[in-house]
Amino acid sequence: MLSTRLTNARVLTMDPDRPVARELGIWRGRIVGLDEEVAALPARREVDLQGATVLPGFIDSHVHLAWTGFKAGTPSIAPCRSAEDVLAAVAEAVARTPEGGWTDLAGYDQRGLGRHLTAGELDAVSAGRKVFLMHDSGHGCMVNTAVLDLLPAELADGDGFLAEGAMGAARALRLPYSQQELADAIGHAARGCLAEGITGCAEAGIGGALFGHSPVELGAYQLASEQGQLPLRVQLMVSADRLRPVDAHRDDGIPRALDLGLRTGFGGDRLSVGALKIYTDGGMMARTAALSRPYEGLDHAGQLQEDADSLADTIVDGHLAGWQLAVHAIGDRAADVALDALERAQRLRPRPGARHRIEHAGLIRPDQLERLARLGVTAVVQPNFLRYFGDDYAAVMGKERAPWLYRGRGFLDHGIPLVGSSDRPVADGSPLRAIQFMVERASASGQVIGPDEGITVDEALRAYTVAGAFACHWEDRAGSLTPGRSADLVVLGDDPTGVEVSRIGDIDVVATFVDGRETEGGAL
Repeated sequence: MLSTRLTNARVLTMDPDRPVARELGIWRGRIVGLDEEVAALPARREVDLQGATVLPGFIDSHVHLAWTGFKAGTPSIAPCRSAEDVLAAVAEAVARTPEGGWTDLAGYDQRGLGRHLTAGELDAVSAGRKVFLMHDSGHGCMVNTAVLDLLPAELADGDGFLAEGAMGAARALRLPYSQQELADAIGHAARGCLAEGITGCAEAGIGGALFGHSPVELGAYQLASEQGQLPLRVQLMVSADRLRPVDAHRDDGIPRALDLGLRTGFGGDRLSVGALKIYTDGGMMARTAALSRPYEGLDHAGQLQEDADSLADTIVDGHLAGWQLAVHAIGDRAADVALDALERAQRLRPRPGARHRIEHAGLIRPDQLERLARLGVTAVVQPNFLRYFGDDYAAVMGKERAPWLYRGRGFLDHGIPLVGSSDRPVADGSPLRAIQFMVERASASGQVIGPDEGITVDEALRAYTVAGAFACHWEDRAGSLTPGRSADLVVLGDDPTGVEVSRIGDIDVVATFVDGRETEGGAL
């Protein structure tokens, strides 16, 4: 007997062997069959979807769940449109902070203010508190002198804006969070994913200096799972900061590893260890993405997280230790560093099935496309970055480089797997809005950025289903509605392939199923 049969639906399976169906049967959390394969079978529950569209559950292959949950509970200055408004909001938050304590605010972005604040301006309203404003990119923060005084002199040089490693050092003054705090934040973010039709995601870097929240952060995910706060599939990328030299057997050829040799693939069906996360550069919002030539109108070209040789050694060591690698590279200079190191790693120990990933691939020159393809690298992009920040990004890249931003068609035409993701909470997490952008390439203001990089609706859907499953090594259980695979699916109020492209982002998510069970907030 089936546990559930969905009927009267438009089922888009994303399986080329059987792309469309009207009925779908579920038993013990898996898809049993479609149409005539299940029509005669009894079912404990039958749901008439009245023509709604069913797709494989979306996979968001690059998220920050804990950060998302914490940000949701932190007062934000994002609505402020002037330095004076920000300072007034800081003063109000300071008034609620115990004497000598920390005042934390989210939503700092100098672009909307026209300039950075200064530590002196914050000092004038901080009343002796330590003030920390997190930059929306996650690659910087604005602090006052009370925080700068706690940092080494070489990191505290400047007017209060700290980027990359200096930002990480300032964050470390507050860490760690407790496992229960982390589990609650993770659970909050996971429920937000489900509401958008996401049934699986990859957490993009636990335990590290930039985005980690605790040296025992993996345990917080285990706790969230035990408490029922992890109602979707989660794969954990581990920050390369956690690698250490090991004296493994010389035949293993492993120079650095996590304790006990833990690597990609460890774990279960719902919670597992994924790629090793390696940061090569910063972010475009903070102007720290590493470019091969300066930003338009600025006298610098961003920065690498470390010198190129050190970054390359980490990439090679991770490859030799058997990891899938997720290399953060936004700027084209950072991509050069990543590709050079991946090429060297594959020469030393060929692993054609490693499925190494470039996270973001924000600015990829035409000459870099062939190298990505030859190395078998997957591009994990964030389309909503251009939807919401595209006007700014296009301006700082200039006319020649703007069409290379967060490519779509260029990757696919070169045979490079194209994977969609959000990087939540940096940008809106909705897969449907991102899919719309991937087709029309229009920012929120209507500016079309790199129109030749537009792809079809079907290709965009694959970036959030089939390709996402491939990037996470989930292709045997997720990504398509194929008999035998997990019944992870989303029910939509309309068909993305049948409506005007401009309407895709506004399609309602009616229900989300994980392992055949309708999740919290379901409407069926």
